[in-house]
Amino acid sequence: MFPLTFLRAQLHDAPALADLVNSAYRGEASRLGWTTEADLLDGKRTDAEELTAVLTDPAVLMVAGFETDRLVACVQVRLADREAQIGMLTVDPARQNRGVGRRLLGAAEDLAARTWAIERFAMFVIPRRAELLAYYQRRGYRRTGVLLPFPENPMLWQPKVTDLSLERLEKPI
Repeated sequence: MFPLTFLRAQLHDAPALADLVNSAYRGEASRLGWTTEADLLDGKRTDAEELTAVLTDPAVLMVAGFETDRLVACVQVRLADREAQIGMLTVDPARQNRGVGRRLLGAAEDLAARTWAIERFAMFVIPRRAELLAYYQRRGYRRTGVLLPFPENPMLWQPKVTDLSLERLEKPI
């Protein structure tokens, strides 16, 4: 396992965070890892403008993982109604399957629990991604059966399949 440092992301990190997230979720580069959504969605997952808004939101913690000085992972944690909502968990596709995601998720959960008075963690996952659901279940998250329509954002992404949705997962503190 290689050494990682987890820090709160800074505003100047927005372009690099956008590049990292997009490389892990969409396009051919994402196929190097197992978290790709390239068969489900075209376009980008996010952009620097969206991440700039995230980084300036006082209800959001953006945790960045660095290997030496290279950004290799990130995750967004948003405070909403006494829960920490985990999103955009990203690991550089070339570094996946090495425990980085597990370490990153643990660091984000620890930081959120120390920062806010929360009762649970929550996240939304595409239920077609069985391997991802299983990964989060191994991390203590449980499926709730609550489904939401997949968000639309044609300026960034276009679905390649029909009937996309998101399922809510929860983990008690």
